[in-house]
Amino acid sequence: SFNGPQEFVKAFAGHLKKGNKFKVPEFVEIVKTSKACELGPSDPDWFYIRAAAVARHIYLRPNLGVGAIRKIYGRAQRNGTRPSHSCLGSASIARKVLQSLEAMKLVTKDAAGGRSLTPAGRRDMDRIAGQVVNKV
Repeated sequence: SFNGPQEFVKAFAGHLKKGNKFKVPEFVEIVKTSKACELGPSDPDWFYIRAAAVARHIYLRPNLGVGAIRKIYGRAQRNGTRPSHSCLGSASIARKVLQSLEAMKLVTKDAAGGRSLTPAGRRDMDRIAGQVVNKV
């Protein structure tokens, strides 16, 4: 069975990790992804996966900024006996992911605000998407 986005994100995360050029911040072992979370991610490679997913989001919808990414990765905050409310994801993680993608020259700051893919970023993503489709 073909799970397009998940397969692609896994493959692209592997590509980011393989290059050794992708900058991962020191805090990845101890950070939560949102204030609504009790624990941090259990997968040790979660930062690569998040970066690949953000890159995919920017591919599909250019000019995404930190605020939009926070909204995408927000979740319900459970307040015990009181009602749940939606809560944004971590801005620090969103910012560091974008900065790391920028350092690899995959995304660039857009004049209209937010970030968009560079031609090199689009080329890499198209190549890996092709590999994922051919593998199935």
